Amino acid sequence: MFDKPSLEKVSATADAETLLAEIIADHGPVLIHQSGGCCDGSSPMCYPRSDFIIGDNDVLLGTIGETPVYISASQFEVWKHTNLIIDVVPGRGGMFSLDNGREKRLLTRSTICPSTI
Repeated sequence: MFDKPSLEKVSATADAETLLAEIIADHGPVLIHQSGGCCDGSSPMCYPRSDFIIGDNDVLLGTIGETPVYISASQFEVWKHTNLIIDVVPGRGGMFSLDNGREKRLLTRSTICPSTI
């Protein structure tokens, strides 16, 4: 299981919640890790919860339903003044992400927080 965050910094659109429900129906419990770049850019990556090892430098941003959403500590430092909104757009998901092959993919949008952490 995962620890609940002290502060929710993530939400999802209805389309993202629907896509997550489809992925969970196919794969069981999942988690989202906000990618910091490299091969798949800065995309929210969806993995089977049992297959992804959360590191000491990962920050729990919050949950979407029962799905935890993490980000690396270094990327959190850059984005800590924002609230992240997980959305869905047409296209291909990240190479290793469970949204790949569904002709729609997760996308992160953000809004500036009025206060800092």
